[in-house]
Amino acid sequence: MNFDQIIERRGTDSIKWNYYDEDVLPLWIADMDFRSPEPVINALHERVEHGIFGYGCPPEGLMDAIISHLGDRQNWRVTEEDISFISGVVMGFNHAIYSLTQPGDKVLIQTPVYPPFLMAPGLAGRERVENELVHSEDGHYEIDFDDFEGQCASGVKLFILCNPHNPVGRVFKREELTRMAEICLRYGVTICSDEIHADLIFSGCQHIPTASLSQEVSDITVTYFAPSKTFNIAGFSTSVYIAQNEDMRKALSKSMPMLLGHPNILGLYAARAAYQLGRPWLDELLHYLESNRDYLVETVKNKLPGVKIWKPQGTYLGWLDCRDLGLETSPHLFFLEKAKVGLNKGENFGKPGRGFVRLNFGCPRALLEEGLDRMKAALSKVS
Repeated sequence: MNFDQIIERRGTDSIKWNYYDEDVLPLWIADMDFRSPEPVINALHERVEHGIFGYGCPPEGLMDAIISHLGDRQNWRVTEEDISFISGVVMGFNHAIYSLTQPGDKVLIQTPVYPPFLMAPGLAGRERVENELVHSEDGHYEIDFDDFEGQCASGVKLFILCNPHNPVGRVFKREELTRMAEICLRYGVTICSDEIHADLIFSGCQHIPTASLSQEVSDITVTYFAPSKTFNIAGFSTSVYIAQNEDMRKALSKSMPMLLGHPNILGLYAARAAYQLGRPWLDELLHYLESNRDYLVETVKNKLPGVKIWKPQGTYLGWLDCRDLGLETSPHLFFLEKAKVGLNKGENFGKPGRGFVRLNFGCPRALLEEGLDRMKAALSKVS
């Protein structure tokens, strides 16, 4: 796989590349600029040749491929009956809120966090409460466990965990996950774990599925993930959720057909090919992303004065702290107007995100270099 290849995406109805004007380099939405694995493309060609695209069910081998993938890469043992499909992880945790809580219940999130987390509780008529992650001087984020327990004790019914964390790049340790899970067990809080970036982990870190901690924890946990980020096939809207508690499975499945529908037939075939045959591509991707991450961190530290970054342990997203720049406008708007680089607004991730921007380094190195060069040039003109 040639991850250095620059593939023209303008004119292909790409949200990432169509959102901004053509003179803007988009390094924002979590969509990589890499060609998907060849086995996925070949499987889609073969299925399209059949010519009929009716309602689909999981093709033979998909369940086994998912079970093998989770066992081999995450040391998590699941069974076929634990697995269900849904059209997207965002749709999934919204569905979990509707299915596992009641109107007026409290839903806990950890900020700064992926924007749909912020919106979901209120849209469902629930109350959002926040456990703000603690940001140290070196940029590392930790959990405020005293506050976390206080929030859970206040009557929280559902905790939506993001691990690996978007946007701060933390891969939570077993001790951290265990402590949060023990608090949730103590206060009767259900865990909804968004693990969509679980396969995108860098050297020295390991993703631990929350539900794998113990039988007691798995009984209160529903986990959502997808091949979308891992294999760059987000457009197929095919995701997975694991519920190992039968009563929870029934509660989640009861309303799903009426509210959410099912993944499409092409998405299911793409998922099977990805999980069966995409591992060599994924291994190469991780090496490339880690190199891009290191380049980003070193460039920010050495060439973008006033900007700070902590080295993410997972995902392909950099969280840039621009608060020391003293800009008269938001850093997102500054880099958009002065550097012609499109980034995510930090404030969209909650109040703790003000003064930050999120940068997607899941792209050919030449595009990342160009974006950072533009940012450097723009900062050099700041008096």
